[in-house]
Amino acid sequence: MPETVRRANNAKSKIRARVEHVFAEQKDRMHLFIRTVGIARARIKIGMTNLLYNIKRLIFLRRTGLA
Repeated sequence: MPETVRRANNAKSKIRARVEHVFAEQKDRMHLFIRTVGIARARIKIGMTNLLYNIKRLIFLRRTGLA
């Protein structure tokens, strides 16, 4: 594998790992399951879940002294 491809894969892998952890948190622990009528309701549900995740993350970071 060429060095440039290896470096690109490494960078993508770091981003992918962070994003997948967020989705896993929302799906498993926050019980996110989208079953709505209409895209507008689905967007609202996902948006509210994202907001809740961000608030929970902020609380965690403040408690640990990282924020």
